[in-house]
Amino acid sequence: MSQVFDVAVIGAGPGGYIAAIRAAQLGFKTACIDAGLNKAGDAPALGGTCLNVGCIPSKALLQSSEHFHAAQHDFAEHGITVAGMQFDAAKMIARKDAIVTKLTGGIKFLFQKNKVASLHGRGAFKGFSDGLYQIEIDNKGEKTEISAKNVIVATGSVPRPLPLVEIDNVNVLDNEGALNLTEVPQKLGVIGSGVIGLEMGSVWKRVGAEVTVLEAMPVFLAAADQQIAKEAYKIFTKEQGLAIELGVKLKEINKLSDGVEVKYDNEKGEAVSAKFDKLIVAIGRVPNTDGLNTEAVGLEKDERGFIKVDGECRSNLPNVWAIGDVVRGPMLAHKASEEGVAVAERIAGQKPHVDLDAVPFVIYTDPEIAWAGKTEEQLKAEGIAYKKGMSGFAANGRALGLGKAQGTVKILADAQTDRILGVHMIGPMVSELVSEAVLSLEFKASSEDIARIVHAHPTLSEVLHEAALAADKRALHG
Repeated sequence: MSQVFDVAVIGAGPGGYIAAIRAAQLGFKTACIDAGLNKAGDAPALGGTCLNVGCIPSKALLQSSEHFHAAQHDFAEHGITVAGMQFDAAKMIARKDAIVTKLTGGIKFLFQKNKVASLHGRGAFKGFSDGLYQIEIDNKGEKTEISAKNVIVATGSVPRPLPLVEIDNVNVLDNEGALNLTEVPQKLGVIGSGVIGLEMGSVWKRVGAEVTVLEAMPVFLAAADQQIAKEAYKIFTKEQGLAIELGVKLKEINKLSDGVEVKYDNEKGEAVSAKFDKLIVAIGRVPNTDGLNTEAVGLEKDERGFIKVDGECRSNLPNVWAIGDVVRGPMLAHKASEEGVAVAERIAGQKPHVDLDAVPFVIYTDPEIAWAGKTEEQLKAEGIAYKKGMSGFAANGRALGLGKAQGTVKILADAQTDRILGVHMIGPMVSELVSEAVLSLEFKASSEDIARIVHAHPTLSEVLHEAALAADKRALHG
């Protein structure tokens, strides 16, 4: 007889493991099923893509590469001379791996603390009877079965494949391969200028690679506010030396004995052939729903493979929920986590709240890019009358002290009510500053509310304060 649970979560990424912990906290007998393995492939590793081969390891590499770049280019300004400096890519990767191992072990501890049953293997629906869903767990061919009254699908996403070439993580890399290079490639190609492409391109550019980014879209960072995106493009290309080509049409990709050849038409329609030592393919992600055997229970998916859910993450089946990258909305770890908490609380009869319109977006380049709410382009398209206030980091004392005085903060507010509609920023540590923007959106604040709040001096947050003042045409430092 299979073991019976109140809640079974399929997937232990940032949505799944959080959902499992919250469900257990609410008194439910909870299991979390996950097939993740560590880098060596010889032991289970919780945390999903984000922790193992995504958000966390990429930030570790970004920090290491920023330190190296600063030692080369910025320390002298502070009166610091570094002689005989060397870069060890393998040691940088080892540090990243140690951080990942520590955090995956932390999730294991949290499961034990909260009495979540951690079941290793690939979970799939098997059937439904007597009010319970049967789930089969395949651990390298060894199959077991559990039953659950409630099921939360949190299987995340996988890299979108590129039909022109197969990922081998030798010379043609996905995000995982890009995180594990132990030598700096002389020439690195990146297909896609989204978050992964820009962050990985930035890492290897700082430590010595010649990086070319190929983007199919005719505009840079189409999802971002275009005024901020244009400023970012200028900094990345003219000041940092990233070669970013827009409007590219890929024609052919060939694996060579010593690298990769990419043939494409550039924005002008000219045929180009480029050879790279390594090529990163970062053209987005798709929902990881293959192998769930949704047909066994009639769980509905859309034409793109996403599980169909309503605004509260309910599927078409009673007591079956889905969260994170596997459903509509932005593919972001923090969005998945909040949905996981909300679903666990809904199962318990509570009334939680998740506003997808106030989810923050962050790109951890240097300078960082972050935003929440509507872009100026969206407001124009929707015919919403708005006003805007802007301020830069160039005259901010804290930014100057840090040696990071590039960037801008822009606040968009309703022209009549002054309610904040969107906040967009590029600059130092804006990944932290954007939380004030999210709070403002959630509490329906006006730009005057931010302008009236005392911001500590000297801090980077004063630029947000100044932008709020500027929205009312009363900037004090602009």
